[in-house]
Formats: sequence, C-alpha cells, structure tokens
Amino acid sequence: MIALGSRLAQRGHAVALETWSRWRSHVVDAGMEFFAAPEHPVFPTHGRPLQPYEAVVRATSVTRPALASFGPDVVVHDILTLAPALAGELEGVPVATLVPHVYPVGFSGFPPYAFGARFPRTGVGRFLWRLLERPVEAGLRRGRAELNETRARLGLAPVERLHGGLSPLLCLVGAFPQLEYPRVWPPGTHVVGPLMWEIPFGDVELPGGSEPLVLVAPSTAQDPEQRLLRAALAGLADAPVRVLATTNRKPVPGGPVHVPANARLVEWVSYSRVMPSCALVICHGGHGTVARALACGCPVLAVPHSGDMAENAARVDWASVGLRLPWRLLSPVTVRLAVLRALQDTSLALRAGELASWAARHDGADRAAALVEELATSSRRGARV
Repeated sequence: MIALGSRLAQRGHAVALETWSRWRSHVVDAGMEFFAAPEHPVFPTHGRPLQPYEAVVRATSVTRPALASFGPDVVVHDILTLAPALAGELEGVPVATLVPHVYPVGFSGFPPYAFGARFPRTGVGRFLWRLLERPVEAGLRRGRAELNETRARLGLAPVERLHGGLSPLLCLVGAFPQLEYPRVWPPGTHVVGPLMWEIPFGDVELPGGSEPLVLVAPSTAQDPEQRLLRAALAGLADAPVRVLATTNRKPVPGGPVHVPANARLVEWVSYSRVMPSCALVICHGGHGTVARALACGCPVLAVPHSGDMAENAARVDWASVGLRLPWRLLSPVTVRLAVLRALQDTSLALRAGELASWAARHDGADRAAALVEELATSSRRGARV
C-alpha cells in the first residue's frame, strides 16, 4: 500500500493512507496524509478478540468519517481490510481492491488456495481437484452470508458474487504473472507485478570469502521458535557457502544461537541491498520476501510455516524459480541438502533472472497507479485517493 500510495503521490495526486500508527512516519515520508486505522484485536489475544465481521462493523464506523473528511475520488483497500471498502461504498466512492500476493480465487481444476498443491499436470489431476469444488464453494457461500449480514447491519444491499470482498470495478494483483496459474481472468482484474517497499536501512557487513552467499530471511510474524534460522545455521555450518542470517528483530528462544565461522547473524537487513548479491534466499515463503528475491534474480528455498506460505512455495516450485521444503521435514540435514541441490541446479537461477528482467521492465506500483487513475477519472476528477 505504501508503494502504491507513494507512486500516486509522485504522480501529483493527493493521497491519504489509513493504517496502524506505527507506520505513520513512513506514510508521511512517502508524501501521503496519515489516518490512524482502528486497531481492534481479531486474532487470539490475551484479551477478548472481536469476531472478524464484528471488527469490520466497528472499523467502518471509524473509517467512514475519516474518508468523508478527505473526500477521495477512489478508495483502494487491501483484500483483508473490508472496512475502507464498505465505507467507500456508503459514501458513494468507487472502490478498488489490492491483493498483495498471488490471486486467491480458485478456478476449475485448480487445487484449493493455500493447500500448497501444485497446478495439476494432467486432465486426471484436474478432474480430481474438481471433486473438491463443491465443498470449497459451500465454504465461500457461508462467507458470503456472513458478509451480507455485515452489509445489512451497515445498511448496504447484499452481494451475489462469492468473493464479495473483491471489487468488481478494479482488482490489482500485486504478484508476478509468472507465478499465476493459467486461467481466464475476471473483468477488471489485473496482475500488475509486485508492489515493493521496505523500511529504509543501511548496509550490513557480509561474511568474508568468495563462496556463494545464502541469505536466511525468516518471517517477521511466524515461527516464534526460530526453527528455520537455527536449522539453517546448523545445517550450513561447514557447507561451501557464506551465510548471512537475520533474526528480523525477533527473539531467539532457547539460549544463544551458535553462529558458525562461515556465517554472520544480524538483527535486520535491507533485502533490496543484499539480495542482488545472493545466490539463494531461504525463507518461510511469505510473498513479500519471495517477490523481492525474484525481482533481484535470486532463486528461493521456501520452507512454508502457515497461512498462504504453502501456496507461495507451490508457485515457486511450479515456476521453477526455487525449491520447497515441507515444514514437517525441516532439519539441519534437509536444509543443507536442499541448499546444495538448489545451488547445483543452474536452471533455477536462470529462471529467477528472467523474472528479474521482467520486473525491471514492468513497474508494479506504476502500473497499479495508472489503473487507479483510470478508475478515478472515469468516475470523477481523479485527484484524491
């Protein structure tokens, strides 16, 4: 969102971004006006979490006055934040959706999203996945019913489409098209490429030597025990590689981590500065890390932990831009074997380089900004977002 908003601001538009307070300085530095988003706990916490749609109703009541005071010509909301979309609809403002990862909507013959299964190679495979379409659709219908109940509480008419949280006017998919399975795309849906932004950070000292550099980039949100970090440092201790690993400012439980002679462990690292020098990135498979690595021409070893990471790992494997290692098989030995295999398979680096060349020619933020402008100008002045 910061990547898109800053690009729109650079193109001369007045832009406001509603998000959590910890991002205020970055939003302002990017040339946007900051609005504080309601920070209702939804997922399990020590207190009483709100149910997802209960939180949406409360958040909409806060977001709508802020939106009305700014007076935008178009609203762009994240796929997981429905309140701005509903507030925009209540105010009669056109709404666009940003999907900051691969497109989550299924298609006939696809494995269900987040299963971690690859695109089927044969007609038999497609037939078998079709057997799950009815139960998947039943779940989507339940989700639509909950959404329509929420819409009714806000005075909005029900929606008929199953993925009612996605705008039918404009849906921006911020992923590499090379990671998307072949399909017929809905009208108004555009795969624009990754929209990348990172917290500014300086250089870090790399491990000495001339061996291939491997970056261990754990998730900032998952794997609280730092199993991937520990397994990678232990498994690559005497491998013919250099290892740069980051804790991502997360504690490492269980006492000090042994850092071998061929490795360096740091608290934080700028991916955009380091990844162009890397031969491989080891990560949990979060889309942001995967997209940044591929934009730098670096293949990926994905060890998916939870959420959509298994889906991203499957796409990496399917597109031949890296390898995946199932979480249940994670160990120092398996990490070492997977890293050596990835480095020996030169086709992975060649394919990752092709995606980097594509990214150099196709700016995702610029393409998304142009599409938002088109939506704004087709409806009103096209000046405020």
